[in-house]
Amino acid sequence: MKKILIINGHPDRESYSFGLSSAYKIGAEKSGADIKEIHIRDLDFNPNLEFGYRKRTELEPDLLDAQEKLKWAEHLVWVYPVWWGSVPAIMKGFLDRVLLPGFAYNKRKDSLWWDKKLTGKTARIICTLDQPSWYYRLVNGSPSHHAMKRGTLNFIGVKKVKITTIGPIRLSKETFREKWLGKVEKLGQKTS
Repeated sequence: MKKILIINGHPDRESYSFGLSSAYKIGAEKSGADIKEIHIRDLDFNPNLEFGYRKRTELEPDLLDAQEKLKWAEHLVWVYPVWWGSVPAIMKGFLDRVLLPGFAYNKRKDSLWWDKKLTGKTARIICTLDQPSWYYRLVNGSPSHHAMKRGTLNFIGVKKVKITTIGPIRLSKETFREKWLGKVEKLGQKTS
């Protein structure tokens, strides 16, 4: 039984991202996966890494729980909208506060290199856009994809990362959104 953690980075519970998270979960349940969830909007934490890495800020209980879930999971599913070529601010704060040295990676003494601590996991990114996905890729260069896949997940040891980009959502018809909910449920059934 695959251990899957679904992390929703949208701050609005009534968003399409929440529908996508639910669709993935339904599919994963059908496959018999063991599932845990994190809805970042529901966590009680300060998203500001107040002192950078100069001084440690104690983690709130919700963030300690999130770290335990991240360690537990074999497959991470990140669901969020792309805003300004990046992730929502609350999700960025979550990443800053949770993926700390000593937990997600270790800096090597007197070296620019690091040791990755969350190896052996896979990930799926499901993100929405207000523009066509081809435009985001060809014209804008997919900055959030690179930041999440290479700059974050690969950095901490998650090598195999697949990306599902859905757009444009703004002005989309109900049939378009329903079709994507069905596709995401099937992704959950494959648990990849």
